[in-house]
Amino acid sequence: MLFRSKIFSILLSLGVVSVCPSVVKAQTLLPYTPELNSEYLDNYGFQLIQDAVKLIHFREFDLASSRARLAVQLSPNHYETWFILGTLEIQTGQIEQGVNALLEAKKLAPEESEVLFSLGNAYFQLAEYESAVKELKAGLKISDEVPQAYFDLGNAYLKLNQYGEAITAYQESIKLESQFWPAINNIGLVEYEQGKTNEAIASWRKALEIDSQQAEPTLAIAVAMYSQGKQQEGIKLAQQALSLDNSYGEIDFLIENLWGENLIEDTRKLFANSEIASLLEN
Repeated sequence: MLFRSKIFSILLSLGVVSVCPSVVKAQTLLPYTPELNSEYLDNYGFQLIQDAVKLIHFREFDLASSRARLAVQLSPNHYETWFILGTLEIQTGQIEQGVNALLEAKKLAPEESEVLFSLGNAYFQLAEYESAVKELKAGLKISDEVPQAYFDLGNAYLKLNQYGEAITAYQESIKLESQFWPAINNIGLVEYEQGKTNEAIASWRKALEIDSQQAEPTLAIAVAMYSQGKQQEGIKLAQQALSLDNSYGEIDFLIENLWGENLIEDTRKLFANSEIASLLEN
C-alpha cells in the first residue's frame, strides 16, 4: 500500500489561508501602472497563495499552480509560497520541479517539518529512497507525532529492503493512530518478504478488522493461502478482492503499491489459475 496524504491537510496546517489581510487589487482599466513597493508585492503574493489554496479545494490544480508560480515571483522570501508551489508541482506530476521548489522552501525555513515531510515524499516518488529517509527523519525530529510521516518512512525503508527499520516505522505510525490500517497492511508486506507467511496473514486480517472492504489485504491473504495449498479459499478471496477493486488485478499496480518480489511471484501463480485468469480477462 502506497498511501499518500491529501494536499489539503498539509496546506491548512500552515495556516496560509489567514496569514495575510485581503488587499485591494489595482483596477486593470486605469491608464497608468501604479508604483508597487515590496510590501505590496508581498501582500499580493500572499493573496495569490490564498487563491491557490481555494482552487486546490476544488481540485483546480493547473489554475492553482499558475497562481503559485506568480506568488513566488512576488514573494520569493516567504517559504509558504515555495512550499505550496512545490506541493502543487508534485500533485500534477512535475516531481523534479516540485523538489526544486521545496528545496527553496527548506532554505527559508529549515525547521518547518511540513516542508521536510513533503520533500521526503517527493524523493520517494523519484525513487531516491535514501534521500527520502534523510528528510523524513529530519522532519520527525521536529514533529514526532505525525503518523503519515512514519508511514512514509516505513515505505522508504521497505524499498531499501531494510525490513526491521520499516516495521519499526510502521509501528510508530500505528502507536499514534491505532486505526491506520495501511501501516498494518504494510507490516504484512514486510513479513511476507521475510518468509513469515502466517504472521503476514495475521497482519492483513488485522487490517481488515479495521476496514473489511479493503481489496489489498483481502487479495494478499488470497495469495498467501493459495501459496499454502488452500487453493479454493484463495480463489474465493481473490474474486472478492477483485470485485472490490479490479485495479489490484494489474501486477504493475501491485508493484507500485510496494508488493515485494516473493508476494508478486506468488500472485502471478494465483492469477494464472484458470478461474482468476478468466475473471481478469473480462
